[in-house]
Amino acid sequence: MDLITPGLGLVFWSIITFLFLLIVLKKFAWKPILGAIDERENGIKNALEAADKARLEMENLKADNERILNEARAEREAMLKDAREIKNKMVSDAKEEAQEEATKMITQAQEAIENEKRSAMAELKNHVASLSIEIAEKVVREELSNKGRQLELVESMLGDAKLN
Repeated sequence: MDLITPGLGLVFWSIITFLFLLIVLKKFAWKPILGAIDERENGIKNALEAADKARLEMENLKADNERILNEARAEREAMLKDAREIKNKMVSDAKEEAQEEATKMITQAQEAIENEKRSAMAELKNHVASLSIEIAEKVVREELSNKGRQLELVESMLGDAKLN
């Protein structure tokens, strides 16, 4: 026997042992190994799908956040615009109301001044009439204090009354 070439018995027993080992491995180890490999492959596939879903969800969330942020900015701008308009309207209304009140007060003051003027004029006329009556009374008394003068005045009045 030669060391380099194996004998026919050794090859036969090696093939039988290999086939026996192959049958034993196929029966007991092959299915669990393939199951573990399939399970690992499915786990990796599921993890990749979950990562893709998470990435898509993150992109959607980012887009939603951007949209919500833009809407919030637009709403804020609209609210500020409304607030400015309300402020301007309130200021203009207050100015108009103040102007109307001032006009009303001026009108009332003018009416009060006019009433006071009329009252003063009436009082002045009454005072002038009163003074005139007093002066006339004094003049008539002076005139009527003399008897001769009284007779002349009565005749002159009777003469005027006859002519009328």
